[in-house]
Amino acid sequence: MPNYTFVVNGKTVTVDAPADLPMLWALRDKLKVRGPKYGCGINVCKACTSHLDGEAFNPCVTPVSECAGREVTTIEGLADGDELHPVQEAWLEQDVAQCGYCQPGQIMAAVALLKKTKNPTDADIDAIQNVCRCGTYFRIREAIKSAAARMA
Repeated sequence: MPNYTFVVNGKTVTVDAPADLPMLWALRDKLKVRGPKYGCGINVCKACTSHLDGEAFNPCVTPVSECAGREVTTIEGLADGDELHPVQEAWLEQDVAQCGYCQPGQIMAAVALLKKTKNPTDADIDAIQNVCRCGTYFRIREAIKSAAARMA
């Protein structure tokens, strides 16, 4: 099998994997990075949302070969040491999580949105389309708005 080298949460790593192995399995099974969750495997639920070169992507449908030489950031790499990202702080303040399964993907999608849209509307937030089976969408929206205000 070929080797693929890329950066995960600031650390250069190399994995031995088939070219078509979904990046999610390289992260979870080979690198033991457990933040991105498996939900559907077909880019619908977006529980695995992470960043590839600073843009939101879904590793469940992205082959590891497409990540070679690039930078992957998961929820584990979002905080700066012990200092949480403003979106993570807002999530806690708004008490967003219930079961918490989708939250890493929700947070990573929100961070990507706020990089592009400093003052998102409800429509901007709804366009994220990450699925939360607990239905905490109102609190998610409030947390994103709170984080946007904090980041302004």
